[in-house]
Amino acid sequence: MALNIIWIGFFLIAFILGLIRLVFYGDTAIFPAMMESTFEMAKTGFEISLGLTGVMTLWMGIMRVGERGGIVTLLSRAVDPLFRRLFPEIPKGHPAAGAIMMNIAANMMGLDNAATPLGLKAMTQLQEINPEKDRASDAMIMFLVLNASGLTVIPVSIMVYRAQLGAKDPSDIFIPILLATFCSTAAGLVSVAVAQRINLFTKSVLAYLGTFTLLVSGVIWHFSVLSQDKINTVSAVLSNVILFFIIILFILLAVLKKVNVYEAFIEGARDGFGIAVKIIPYLVAILVPIGVFRASGAMNFVVENIGAVVGAMGVDNRFVEALPTAFMKPLSGSGARGMMVDAMKQFGADSFVGRLSCVFQGTTDTTFYVIAVYFGSVGIRKTRYALACGLIADLAGAVAAILVAYLFFYERNP
Repeated sequence: MALNIIWIGFFLIAFILGLIRLVFYGDTAIFPAMMESTFEMAKTGFEISLGLTGVMTLWMGIMRVGERGGIVTLLSRAVDPLFRRLFPEIPKGHPAAGAIMMNIAANMMGLDNAATPLGLKAMTQLQEINPEKDRASDAMIMFLVLNASGLTVIPVSIMVYRAQLGAKDPSDIFIPILLATFCSTAAGLVSVAVAQRINLFTKSVLAYLGTFTLLVSGVIWHFSVLSQDKINTVSAVLSNVILFFIIILFILLAVLKKVNVYEAFIEGARDGFGIAVKIIPYLVAILVPIGVFRASGAMNFVVENIGAVVGAMGVDNRFVEALPTAFMKPLSGSGARGMMVDAMKQFGADSFVGRLSCVFQGTTDTTFYVIAVYFGSVGIRKTRYALACGLIADLAGAVAAILVAYLFFYERNP
């Protein structure tokens, strides 16, 4: 529903602004420009989707090898003590706990195809122990907010888009996204814990959260004392070393489990090819109204006014050009993806705005979509404070993304 409203709204706003510019300002070029943008963005959507096939095929193949090698199961076992504290409503040994951990682990590894059915299964099992069938339970809200906060270890799809749009190092946003998404997840977790009066100051919880926080703080401190040239070099090298290590780890685990690595890769790669082709209509559908919206001058009007306010406060306002991605993210994943692609096309994949748009895209999940799908699948009508906590996570993630982008990318491309 949200995407439908956004889609129609972009066209209507663009049409109204076009009429205003034509009638009151005599801008006879506005409607030809808007029509030209529809053809240009439709072509762009097709070209991007077609170009995604190779890289998407590669990464989906690697991910399938990791899945068969048991990496998702290992992650689930690793976080079991923490999850037992965060979901006290779930009886010990209940299958919902396993499904939740598998869903979160799959999301962390970027296994969207596996994560969604696992998440719906978990929500169905949580509904079984929910005493009020039309009202979200505490466990449901905690699970949903953790899901919507979008903790992602490997932002595969974003790196794929960056590669397609000509980024010199598509993975240079890997560490910035990891830092920002940690902040969004932490904010979502704390907000739900406060609402549910969950004590986070226990040994098991502090051990997990303390370790993660110290690790993230150490990374931020390390990069904050480096020169910009050093940040550029270290970030690029470290990101690629970690990613290549993950690939080797996936392969080794699969070999140890006597998985036919080649066949597993082919199976995942085949799915990757299919996904790349299937997204053509969706990408075209979202890029065209965005292109018309921008051609009408509506996007510039919003961005320029926010930029003027920020500039009047004496704050650097370069981040404002990337805000459309952040604004769209809670509403529509495909819409935010379209904004990200549009930013990289307009400013360049390696520009500050292009990179920040990618960090925005990878920091959180689509809060409204997650609530609609997950709660809708089990008939939940009373969502309580789930949306508020999800939006708190979105806000924290957006602020963290801006700060991290300034730390990593600000001086690279003025």
